[in-house]
Amino acid sequence: MYLPKNYENSEKAYPVIYMHDAQNLFDDKTSYAGEWKVDEYLDTLNQNESIIIGIAHGNEKRIDELTPYKHEKYGGGRGENYVKFIKNTLKPHVDVAYRTKPKAEHTTIFGASLGGLISFYAAIMYPETFGKAGVFSPSFWFSEKIFELVNSVNIPTTSKFYFLVGDSESDTMVPDLKRMVNLLKTKGVDDYQIEYHIIEGGQHNEKLWSENFSAAYEWLFTKAN
Repeated sequence: MYLPKNYENSEKAYPVIYMHDAQNLFDDKTSYAGEWKVDEYLDTLNQNESIIIGIAHGNEKRIDELTPYKHEKYGGGRGENYVKFIKNTLKPHVDVAYRTKPKAEHTTIFGASLGGLISFYAAIMYPETFGKAGVFSPSFWFSEKIFELVNSVNIPTTSKFYFLVGDSESDTMVPDLKRMVNLLKTKGVDDYQIEYHIIEGGQHNEKLWSENFSAAYEWLFTKAN
């Protein structure tokens, strides 16, 4: 968990970001392949600060937790339970225990890879809880059902999505992102609700996500307000 550096000396309420793979957010020692340096970046801010709730993945259970659908080869499919845990158990506790701004417009869900997939799913399924999503290198390849879901729902004008992929991640990463962005727009999502970036030479790793976290944060918490 990250609290703004002035939290104890203020009476302000803060937005909250729920982030997956907490092992990789704050500390090289716990990370699989380098940290995102989230705390180092946030410590530089004097305004637009946030509380970060990092949720550690369950190691061998990670695929189960972060995928809303089953895959023929990789299994998974318990992501709905994971999202409901955040929505119905974790968030209510955080909102009671800390000074938060609990409304959806101040609640972001953010992750990369499978974490990007489940963040996007949560924002689509529960826009009344998660008003913003940071979606890095999303594993849209995991199931065609994520596209079917978007096609079947109405997306509020208040929802906001920040997408980022690298063009050296996989053969499907960029085409899948473009397909999803186009689908969102056909569903009536306006340009001001979407920001997406394709990073030249970007690979599927913590380096890509760490280097681009600050830009995503700035858009979600300043330009998008």
